[in-house]
Amino acid sequence: MTSRTVTLLDVARAAGVSKSTVSDALQGSGRVAEATRDRVRAVAQQLGYRPNSAARRLRRASTGAVGLHLPATATRLDYYMNLAFGAVERAQEDGLDMVLLAPSGAAGGRIASRVDGLLVIDPEPGDSAVPGLLDAGVPVVTGERYLGPATGPSGAVVCDNAASLTALLDHVTERGARRPALLAPSGSSAWATALRATAKSWGRAHGVAVTLRTVPFAATPAEAEAATRALLAADPAVDAVICAPDGSALGVLRAAAALGRKVGTSSATSATGTSRETGTGRASDGTGRTHEAGQSKADRTEAGQSEADRTEGSRTEADRTQCSRTEGSEFGRPGRTDAAVGPVGAGLLVASCVDGTAVRGAEPPVTAVDLRPAAYGRACAELLCDILAGRAAPDTVRRHSWSLETRASTGSPG
Repeated sequence: MTSRTVTLLDVARAAGVSKSTVSDALQGSGRVAEATRDRVRAVAQQLGYRPNSAARRLRRASTGAVGLHLPATATRLDYYMNLAFGAVERAQEDGLDMVLLAPSGAAGGRIASRVDGLLVIDPEPGDSAVPGLLDAGVPVVTGERYLGPATGPSGAVVCDNAASLTALLDHVTERGARRPALLAPSGSSAWATALRATAKSWGRAHGVAVTLRTVPFAATPAEAEAATRALLAADPAVDAVICAPDGSALGVLRAAAALGRKVGTSSATSATGTSRETGTGRASDGTGRTHEAGQSKADRTEAGQSEADRTEGSRTEADRTQCSRTEGSEFGRPGRTDAAVGPVGAGLLVASCVDGTAVRGAEPPVTAVDLRPAAYGRACAELLCDILAGRAAPDTVRRHSWSLETRASTGSPG
């Protein structure tokens, strides 16, 4: 039997299933068990079956368009806009228009009549639109895996999010951090789930408890600032904050500035005796003050003792009582004031799980993981185009690369 004579019916008879099951299995649509899908594909390959792309498009009354579904929060995030532009550009290279779907989605059958395939980016199991999209009867490619119970997508493009957060945690540790924290995204997307799990597993492996604070999936800078203030008040020893949501690291920087934390140095680095206030002529004596280089130890001791005597002599009983309350109790308990969030000038490293214009242009620029969103959008659209054209199997999973961009917020050169 040659490839020109093999039909769907031939494959169906050899596999012991119906013709429609063969069609669904080979196109990655419908509710076909994984074992059945594998058997049909193996039989088709053994018989030398080749799909007639032109006939298939004619039978389906091809629309010449594909749909793009983004998370509801996407419209205000730089990452998703860049991803969408990359996807549109790649789809056009195959002569396909891109239709941006409403966040609420639509019935699967109605979607299938409007597009030849679908891109579903960062699908949340809690997004009520996603199951209908995955079961729309057209090939579907997801950006990141879908962790929900509905029919699986036809294909996926994934990033190693565990590896990217591991790289950030390793980096801030190498730069001197001893008490890292993660502002982790809420929700049950593959990205959010991987980041929270990785923070815990990395901490266990390194004997370091990574402090986790959950913030909204698309937290604003204001929300990140509030979370950071609460975090540093509850645990002043935290010396590195990694912020997950796109652009929200700006809020971490604002919180650090308000609390007098010096971004770009860790607490461990700050205590080594080198002041970063000026480049020449001044060094730290370990007390938080600076002194002129060349001054004798005796002179410094005498001057420091005199200063302490003057300070103690002018200090009122109320001052001492207030200081005792500030330094001796825990956040959230009676007697603690918001001022007790660590010494002014203590170091804080800041990093972001998502790179973008905002963090690159911040002061200081923020170390971040560049997920290359435009290239990611292209990769998702390319896989969908390849599945539609028969150039890739329906269940193909492709990997997308990322890079770590180190900048001044972690004491790294920009």
